Amino acid sequence: MRCIILIRFDMEIKLLKEIGQRLFEKIHSLSNKTREPLGRGASGDITYQIDKLAEEIIISALESTGEPLTIISEEIGIRKIKGGGKNVLIDPIDGSRNAVSGIPFYCSSIAIADGDRIGDIELAYIINLINGDEFYAKKDNGAFMNNNMIKSQADDSFRTIAYEAQLPSRDLKTILPLLSAARKVRCFGSTALDLAYLAAGSLSVFVNPSPSRCIDFAGGWLIVKESGGVFTDIQGNSIENISVGIEKSTPLLVSGNLLLHRKALKLIKNQLQGTSQDILM
Repeated sequence: MRCIILIRFDMEIKLLKEIGQRLFEKIHSLSNKTREPLGRGASGDITYQIDKLAEEIIISALESTGEPLTIISEEIGIRKIKGGGKNVLIDPIDGSRNAVSGIPFYCSSIAIADGDRIGDIELAYIINLINGDEFYAKKDNGAFMNNNMIKSQADDSFRTIAYEAQLPSRDLKTILPLLSAARKVRCFGSTALDLAYLAAGSLSVFVNPSPSRCIDFAGGWLIVKESGGVFTDIQGNSIENISVGIEKSTPLLVSGNLLLHRKALKLIKNQLQGTSQDILM
């Protein structure tokens, strides 16, 4: 039975890698056209040509498999192939703002769920569209970067903490004690890539105190979990029962291991409690 599972895993990953290579080749040829806005996608965010092209490449490849699937994507919303089936969560370009601003840090993310919850995600793939780094994971089969198994950080030192701040005037106050405890702090602008490199041990913690869409973190969720990392909201609650969709759903706190996570939670909770007391006074 395990042999059959591994063979299917190899076939599924092969398909996702083929999609990734098409994306990597095509996105580099866009040049300045990446800066052209085309309107707003189903998520409400501005759609650029780079988003549209990446989504078309991914969906076309998935349709060619002949499998019944339900696509959930930032640009088109929900589309059913052959009546629908497993949920495929797509962020065609995670880090679109970086892409259109000329900042070389963005990716494509794909996650497949055999159900309607985050906890049902069983396969994930992320590709760095600048250097071609590939990250992928199959539930209960580990996480990989460029064909090598990866593990998240093992000790409890806050070496490098990455974050997102959708509303800096509010968000930075919430996470300032955590950021202050780090040796280094980074804000890269692509949640999926942050999570992928955390899974590889490059980052200690990732935090976003504002609600994130599951399409932004779905692929990273499985890759982090399979690498040994811990993934909750900023209160420490599990996010596995959150429904998949394009709506913003939860803040995120992600750590390389449980010791790091406990330390990060304590710093955030103390700050949140202090803020609540200030409001009451």
